[in-house]
Amino acid sequence: MTKDYKINNLYDEIINKEVCAELKNQATQLVRGRGSLNAKIVLIGEAPGKNEDLKGQPFVGASGKFLDMLCESAGINDQDIFITNIVKYRPPNNRDPKPDEKRDFWPFLEREIDIIQPQAIFTLGRHSMEAFLDGLKISDIHGQVFNVEVLGEKYKLVPLYHPAAALYNGGLRQMLVQDFQKAVSLLD
Repeated sequence: MTKDYKINNLYDEIINKEVCAELKNQATQLVRGRGSLNAKIVLIGEAPGKNEDLKGQPFVGASGKFLDMLCESAGINDQDIFITNIVKYRPPNNRDPKPDEKRDFWPFLEREIDIIQPQAIFTLGRHSMEAFLDGLKISDIHGQVFNVEVLGEKYKLVPLYHPAAALYNGGLRQMLVQDFQKAVSLLD
């Protein structure tokens, strides 16, 4: 089976099993990951926002433009990345994803990572970070490298601030740029 077949099957399974049915019923559509299935880096956000819900892809709004700029500044192109979220349906009013929603989507996120087999995982924001590193604060560990295991495979994980946080807090912008570039340099 090809990676393309596996990833599409995974998304179909989310829809058919009605994972987080309450979220599904109020969302426009499932927000599938985007990017290369042979990516070096899997970027994991929290949950879709309004633009993502409408387009069915993660990080297509202002945060996505900033993320694209981060990638470009670090010499990363579209073939190097796969972008996804923990929660695949937009929470109402852009609220934070609930613990049970993250838990329900976790096995599917693990399988996405397993299909892609990246060199590294970059979490974007505290919700995605907490899925791997529970009990830690992003303000204490952003930009650091951790070793994590997903379905028996070991990966390097770098927690980063969410691009939206840098858009709303200018003081985080340069820090995120530096953390992102440092994280990417570890792959070479």
